[in-house]
Amino acid sequence: MSMSKKTFIVVVCGATASGKTALAVDLAERFGGEIIGSDSMQIYKGMSIATAKPTAEELRGIPHHLIDFLEPREVFSVADYVELARAKITEVTARGKLPILCGGTGLYINSLIDNIEFAEVEADMDFRAKMQKREAAELLDELRFKDPEAASELHENNKKRVIRALEVLHVTGKTMSEHKAASRLNPSPYEPLMLRIEFHRNELYERIDRRVDLMLEAGLLSEAQEFYRRVGFPRPTENTQTATQAIGCKELLPYLSGEAELAECIENLKKITRNYAKRQLTWFKKDSRIHLLTPEKAFIEAEKLILNVITQIS
Repeated sequence: MSMSKKTFIVVVCGATASGKTALAVDLAERFGGEIIGSDSMQIYKGMSIATAKPTAEELRGIPHHLIDFLEPREVFSVADYVELARAKITEVTARGKLPILCGGTGLYINSLIDNIEFAEVEADMDFRAKMQKREAAELLDELRFKDPEAASELHENNKKRVIRALEVLHVTGKTMSEHKAASRLNPSPYEPLMLRIEFHRNELYERIDRRVDLMLEAGLLSEAQEFYRRVGFPRPTENTQTATQAIGCKELLPYLSGEAELAECIENLKKITRNYAKRQLTWFKKDSRIHLLTPEKAFIEAEKLILNVITQIS
């Protein structure tokens, strides 16, 4: 499908536990689509419960790409994601199917649909080592001074990306924001219809707490124990994105190592997941292209929006 020679794609985005997968599958069944994941942790093998990977039953036979394909210790960047997602979109459209992007990693989604070209900036390992010794909050404060636009999209918990933004400026003399602005000179090949199910904050948090309870009933603790037995425990200084950083497993580490009670770890997992959802909402609320769907009528509203686009391009 194309609009003005651009490829039409549907993007189901939003916070964790907001029903993205169910909506994406319903839409894929209705419009002959295939789903392309946009979650930075579901890409890794293992941790199926922790990262809420859709089960075979949930997918109902709909092809789902870019999920469960990477070894847990492999490093994967947003540039890697964009390259693979572009290829998958091309494959899906070549089959006459509708590409449906589904996930909650805003950086992946926006980098793809806005055609961000990533500068090939060589790593400065000495600089990284020096930055690694500093506190994350201090680094983010420095980035706010030097590149406020990039800093506004980051959280101090993501020390790796904060250091990378400072490194790009150190190596090239240009901020990450300047590199992004230059990359946007090439128009996007995509015409995205962006959808998000809008819950009241308290209702979303209740859904998150319920899902954590269900994950524990499904065997999350055993999964975390087996996962760390296979891949090893994350090192205290580790800041690269690998599966060991995923929410859902690392919060149980204090219990697995005998340092805390299980109830304390579970409550912390719920709290951290709620905080993550809050950051996701903050990200997506900045994008005026996103159509908000009411939870009870999400499919009907999404179906109408897609039909309107299809009518325009037919």
